[in-house]
Amino acid sequence: MKAFPMFIRTSNRRVVIVGGGEQAAQKARLLLKTDATLVLVAATLDDELQTLVGAGRAQHVPTLPAAVFDDATMAFVATGCPGFDAAVHALARAARCPVNVVDRPDLCDITTPAIVDRDPIVVAIGTEGTAPVLARDIKTRLEQMLPQSLGGLAALAGRLRPAVARHVPRAQRRALWAWVFKGAPHDLWTRGAERDAAREIKDAIAAGCPPQTGAAGHIALVGAGPGARDLLTLRAVQRLQEADVIFYDRLVDGEVLELARRDAERVFVGKHVGAHSWPQDRINRVIVAEAQKGRRVVRLKSGDPGVFGRATEELDAARAAGIEIEIVPGVTAACAAGAALGRSLTQRDVSDTLVLATGTGSLSDPFPDSTRLSGPGTTTAFYMAARHAGRLAQDLTGRGLPATAPVDIAVDVSKPTQRHVAATVGHLPSRSQGKGSRAARSFL
Repeated sequence: MKAFPMFIRTSNRRVVIVGGGEQAAQKARLLLKTDATLVLVAATLDDELQTLVGAGRAQHVPTLPAAVFDDATMAFVATGCPGFDAAVHALARAARCPVNVVDRPDLCDITTPAIVDRDPIVVAIGTEGTAPVLARDIKTRLEQMLPQSLGGLAALAGRLRPAVARHVPRAQRRALWAWVFKGAPHDLWTRGAERDAAREIKDAIAAGCPPQTGAAGHIALVGAGPGARDLLTLRAVQRLQEADVIFYDRLVDGEVLELARRDAERVFVGKHVGAHSWPQDRINRVIVAEAQKGRRVVRLKSGDPGVFGRATEELDAARAAGIEIEIVPGVTAACAAGAALGRSLTQRDVSDTLVLATGTGSLSDPFPDSTRLSGPGTTTAFYMAARHAGRLAQDLTGRGLPATAPVDIAVDVSKPTQRHVAATVGHLPSRSQGKGSRAARSFL
C-alpha cells in the first residue's frame, strides 16, 4: 500500500470513534489536539471517555445507527472484537467515510501518524502501519531537536504577516523571514526571551528590512554529561544544533558531538590534567573572540559546567566583553556514578549530607582541604582524585572514618568502558592506582 500524506481540516466536522475502552480513548487523545466534533459510539464508555462527554468535548451515541457515518470526515473503529470491527468497517465504507480499524492494517483507509506538535507547526511521521515503533523513535528524536516554544514563534509570525505586507517591500520579505527563523529572533525566543525577540521583529518590520549589521554573538556553556549522549538535556541538544563553533574537552564523547550541526566548526581545546596545551586564559580569549564575530559559540564541558568546570572564569570573560552567555546544566559525574551503581547518594538514617569536592587543586592551592566536610553520615564525591588517593585516605581517617568504610571508584561512567572498583578507605591508595584509574572522575 502506498500512501500520500496530507493534512485534513477538522473545524466544524465530525469524527466518529466506535468503541468505549482504552483503544478508543487512545484515538480520542490524539483527536483532542484538533477542533473536530468527536462522536463516541459504544454501549458504555470508560471513565476517561465519559469525562470528555461530561465536559462537552464529545457526544455519546449508545447504539450504532448506519447514519452515524454520514458526512463524517473519518472514523476509527476500536471495539476489540474482530468480527464486529469488520462489520463496522463495512458500514463506514458504504457511507464513503474513510476508516481506520485499530490493529487491522488491511481494513485501514487511513493511518494515524506519530505527531510532533508545536502548534501551529505539526510534524507527522508515518510508516504505513509497518513499523510504528520506528515512527515513535523518530518522533522522540524530533522532539529533542525542535524547541517546545517554536510554535509560539510561528504563531507570532502569523499574526505579524499583515504588518509585513504593509511595511516590508516584497523583495525584502524572504530575507526578513529567514532572519526571524534562523537569526537572532529565533535564538532569543528559544532561550526564553520572547519579549526581546518580538521587539526585534517588530523593529525590523517598521524599518522595512532585517538588520544589516552583524548579529550579536552568544556563548553557551553546555554540560555534556558523563559520556552517554542520551543523558544530555534537550536544551543542550538544541544549543549544539544552533552552534556555529564548538570548543570541547577530551572527556566529551564523540557521539555527543554527532548531535551538533554538520557544518559547525569543532575545536578541541585539549585540556589534560597536568598538561594544559590550551591554558584557561587562552580558552577565554578565543570563545569571546568568536562570539564577537557574531557567531553562536558552545563551550562543551563534560558533566555539569558549574561543577569543577571553571565556568566562572569564562562567565567573567564574556561579561567583561559585553557578550551574552548562559549555562546549560548537565548530569554531573557523582549523580551518574550513583545511577550506574544503582544507589542513592543519600539515605535516611545513614547519609543525610552530600558533598562534592575536588581532589586536585590549582597552582595557588595544589592540595585543597577536600575532606573538611567529610565524616560519618556524609557521602562525599571526590572529583579528579586518583593521584591524591593516599592523601585523601589519610585525611578521611583523620576525620573519624574507619579504615573499613566503603569507597566506590567510578571510571568512565555511562561510557562503554565504564568500570567500578569497590574498595575501603584503608585500601583506597592501592585500589585507585589499578588499570584505568587515571580516567576515574570520582570516588564515592
